[in-house]
Amino acid sequence: MYLQSNFLTQKTLAKLDIFFILIALLSSCANPQRIPEMETGGQKPMSSVEWIDQDTGHKLIKLTRSGADNRSFYFHNNPFIPAHGDEGDLMVFYGSEEVRKSDHWYKGKDIKQLFTLNLKSLEIKQLTHHSASISGEIVGKKRREVFYQSSDTVFAVNVDNAKSRIIYVFPDSLTQAKITTLNADEQLLAGVYSIAEKDSILKNNPRKGDYFNLIYEAKLPHTLFTLNVDDQKISQIHSDSAWLNHVQFSPTDPERLMFCHEGPWHFVDRIWSMNIHDETPMLMHKRTVEREIAGHEFFSRDGKTIWFDLQIPRGETFYLAGANVETGEEKKYAMTRDEWSIHFNISPDQSIFVGDGGDSTQVARAKDGMWLYLFRTEGDSLHSEKLVNMKHHNYDLEPNVHFSPDGKWIIFRANFEGSSQIYAVDIEKDESF
Repeated sequence: MYLQSNFLTQKTLAKLDIFFILIALLSSCANPQRIPEMETGGQKPMSSVEWIDQDTGHKLIKLTRSGADNRSFYFHNNPFIPAHGDEGDLMVFYGSEEVRKSDHWYKGKDIKQLFTLNLKSLEIKQLTHHSASISGEIVGKKRREVFYQSSDTVFAVNVDNAKSRIIYVFPDSLTQAKITTLNADEQLLAGVYSIAEKDSILKNNPRKGDYFNLIYEAKLPHTLFTLNVDDQKISQIHSDSAWLNHVQFSPTDPERLMFCHEGPWHFVDRIWSMNIHDETPMLMHKRTVEREIAGHEFFSRDGKTIWFDLQIPRGETFYLAGANVETGEEKKYAMTRDEWSIHFNISPDQSIFVGDGGDSTQVARAKDGMWLYLFRTEGDSLHSEKLVNMKHHNYDLEPNVHFSPDGKWIIFRANFEGSSQIYAVDIEKDESF
């Protein structure tokens, strides 16, 4: 009797074990392992490539995972190329080429190269293998090429097969020429050239804090030019003794060019726009009080508005302002000191904005500004939502925020793990937070 009872007990326990195992399996399928909630940058490196920011409830994904430094493009330079079918959109970025440091020509230099990241598969492919430094963040999404410059030579590299071609070699008379932008029909590159004295100032004063005022005060001649991608024709379109910089073509109008008068913002009338066939630039914002500043300008997605950081006066009241490119009519949205951001950007549908915040050393002197912010307009103000706590990020590296092509993620660069890497944060908050 005892043996029979014992046997029945063991059978019952076995059934119960199977039952609980099945329940556990079903539960794990219905509720997959949660992404951990973590302090962003609280570990170096982070123990997961995906996590929920414990302070905001938004999910982050680490997009680049090599030991080398990787950096996404400057905030107003489009880094995206649409997918072929359902293959996934591509993002172009700069990364260091660790694998070639042993090559005899490399000589230990940290030479940045161009790469693509597939935003669907996260596959990374290298596009360039230059032994000399390269510059330019110019993507031709129709041509599926990235334009860049090394020394006096302009190149284009195809994102699908990584084949490079030479577009143009600047003559000795234009050795200071730099390309920076491509027009909407992808026919013309544009940039600025100056004189040898400018290069001498930069070489002898490599820190921005040293050369910035020197170039502004020198009043060197600068010239805007275009370069035809197909027939290599150079055209000079505007010259000035002001320091011309931040040249950007409109994303929709192939003849609309924006540029700035560079220098201390409280001294310059900075933002200008022009038709490339009419050498009469239009000032997009005129200072209204002493020490008022406007800058870090960028086009709206439809090309009808130029948006910019506006402070009236510097460091006291803060706005995101927009000027109509045809009429100059302005609108502005107020924000708090802590919400001020080094750079702003606009979503593909133009309904919301994003900002990359700033530390206490920036112009706003924010006490709690080290966040990535999502902004929605409410009347004549911006309402912010915090996306990422950036307290472990060193703002010597500007995050330079971009909306992903589908408008669902914010892509940025950061160094809160030590090296510079590229991350994405989901605009939608984690439902369980």
